[in-house]
Amino acid sequence: MNASPAAQPSPEHSAARRVFKWFQFQTADWLRTEGERWIFVAKAMLASFSALWLAFRLGLDAPYTALATTIILAMPSSGMVLEKAFYRFLGTLVGCSAALALVALFPQMPTVLFIGLALWVALCTGGAAMHRNQQSYSFVLAGYTAVMIAVPAVDAPSNVFTLAVTRVTEVGLGIICSAVVHDVIFPRRHSRAVMRTVQARYAGFIGFCQQVLEHRITPEQAELNHLRFAADIAALESGRAAAFFEAGHSRSHTRQLHAFNAAFMTALTTFYTLHRLAHRLRAAGGVNGTGRVDEGVADAVGTGHVHASEADARHADHDNAGAGAGAGGAGHADGAGRVLSQVEPMYAHMAAALRDELTSARLAQMRHALANDIAAARAQLADGPALERAQQIDFDTAVELLERFAGNLADFAALYHGLTQQKRQQLSDPGAYSPKTPPAIIVASGFRAGATLLVTAAMWYWLAWPATINAILMATIFCALASSSPRPTVLVQQVLIGFLIAMPLAFITEFLMVSKADNFYPLLLAALPLFAFGAYLSSGARWGGVGVGLGMFSATLVVPTNLMRYDVESFISSELSLTLGVVVAYLMFKVVLPEHTMGHRGHVAAALWREAQSACGARLHRLKRRFDNRVRDLLSQLNAAAGPAPNAETRAVVRQGLTLLELGHAIIELRQLIAASHAGAARDSLEAVLRLLAAYVRAPSRQAGERALQAVLDAGTAVRAALPDAHPERRARLHTALTDLHSIYTSLLDQLSGDSHAA
Repeated sequence: MNASPAAQPSPEHSAARRVFKWFQFQTADWLRTEGERWIFVAKAMLASFSALWLAFRLGLDAPYTALATTIILAMPSSGMVLEKAFYRFLGTLVGCSAALALVALFPQMPTVLFIGLALWVALCTGGAAMHRNQQSYSFVLAGYTAVMIAVPAVDAPSNVFTLAVTRVTEVGLGIICSAVVHDVIFPRRHSRAVMRTVQARYAGFIGFCQQVLEHRITPEQAELNHLRFAADIAALESGRAAAFFEAGHSRSHTRQLHAFNAAFMTALTTFYTLHRLAHRLRAAGGVNGTGRVDEGVADAVGTGHVHASEADARHADHDNAGAGAGAGGAGHADGAGRVLSQVEPMYAHMAAALRDELTSARLAQMRHALANDIAAARAQLADGPALERAQQIDFDTAVELLERFAGNLADFAALYHGLTQQKRQQLSDPGAYSPKTPPAIIVASGFRAGATLLVTAAMWYWLAWPATINAILMATIFCALASSSPRPTVLVQQVLIGFLIAMPLAFITEFLMVSKADNFYPLLLAALPLFAFGAYLSSGARWGGVGVGLGMFSATLVVPTNLMRYDVESFISSELSLTLGVVVAYLMFKVVLPEHTMGHRGHVAAALWREAQSACGARLHRLKRRFDNRVRDLLSQLNAAAGPAPNAETRAVVRQGLTLLELGHAIIELRQLIAASHAGAARDSLEAVLRLLAAYVRAPSRQAGERALQAVLDAGTAVRAALPDAHPERRARLHTALTDLHSIYTSLLDQLSGDSHAA
């Protein structure tokens, strides 16, 4: 029998399938962009009005508090919602407890009570500025919640406990509704966003390394890349903290992300030092027209016969115009050219290897090829004329840095593949990323917030305007919230725009729509457009602050209470007082210590020097890790404040920070070597270097720098004298010491000449 022919789809089915595929293709981009925003708006509205309905059903005194909580907690991913909800509830509990304590201590003394509240708000705002993550939000909540509970109780202290219990209940209800809706209905897992960040970080760093090794990037571009990488490090830590609250995020995954961040910082620092050395070699060899000749480096870790000021003078005077003058300059350039001719192929081979996927086998092959290149280069240099001491040290340093970077890259790639392939790796926790806020900014933030509370309290007293209490609350809230922002006036200005837009819209909604609702469902239809508009604006980066302001303003005024009162005069008075509070916060940032804001380059520059001091004297346990992430965090603050196009002054601070990062790493390695060394002339000379370096970073000056340079010269002589009789293990440590001395010497020359190459 012949087989029956296969059934063919009918023309109607084929046409329907084509229409469906066409519709799916046309809407794919919309679903990934605007579609996600509208899903976010729908979830935010469901959480908001669910909380409001429950608050009405439970007969709570202020249902709008539950609604406002859901609006504030509306975040793009479930992990971010859960994290913020946790810290909001914690801050609310602490703030209510503080309010109860203050009112109990000063029940009939309003002046003393406000002073106590100002001190409490200042302390909490300083804590928020110190942490700068969702933990900071907990500090902010603890500060202004105490104000929200204690100020209304000034005239009736006996009501303070009821106010506190009601506040906790209403906030808790809003938290429950937000957590359930955002974590159950179309949840967006933050852990996926974290993995996308990890992948983008890995690809971006590998691409950056390729560009640098192939000399396809300018020093200015390298500076900006380092600035962005510092911001990426902070962003990944923030994302990891949010993903921690999601189900399925294990403690081992947290350790992997910590280790990934640590490995990235280590590889980035090593590569920066390697890049600087390559730039110096190319400049000294006359390959390009930038940079200065590092003459004097010959004796930095060598003979010790050249005085530091003479070496510095030669460093400053040998630019391209004079590098070829005289036999000494020509000999130096020839030697640098020979070193460069041996090192450049290694760079090219490594750049070629980075184009492939960095599997463990590929990395092993790359390291094996690098070892062969190094052996061949040593043989070629041995067959030719002897190099000067400077060029020999440059070559040895380049080789050691290449080997170190290859090892760092292998660790970084292994952690990356473990994360992307969801392999559980046995790792010891390298320690969490710790932010570092300059102390002056912490103190200024606390002082500004406390002063704002006292100023608005004085306005309340002198104006005798009952609605001024709203101004007190709004000014305190936004002064505390914006203190952790690198551009606080921009944030407060956006919120103020949201308030101004909401004023007429809230009035129309309240008196022309909500007033006609006779039960919950018409009320929902009346208020929904206004709140959905605010949620939509808050879902975008450009108008996020406007959306938050519009939503908070509307939640405070539009939503009815259990016993409604439609009073136009009272409504307008509340509108004006709320807006006045935001205006006061804006003016306080403009007037009170305006330069003491997060990421200000003057404070960042001073903090970088303090970190260099800590590298000289702090406890060695995990010191390199702490030093690295604190310097990177300071650069991240600088990046956030500078915006997409940093100016020349900001780039100068970046160069300063990267140079101090190189110097600090070398200092910490020297301290570790000294701690593992036996007594002797080499150890004594290295300790002298550390003492003089500590004096230099405490009080930077040319004289202190020249003394430190001379100490490096003497230490180089002592270390080289100890090499012939050293056993293999000690010989390796001494070679590492020579490399660190070379880095210290060239970094000091950059500092003293004012030419901090960021390449």
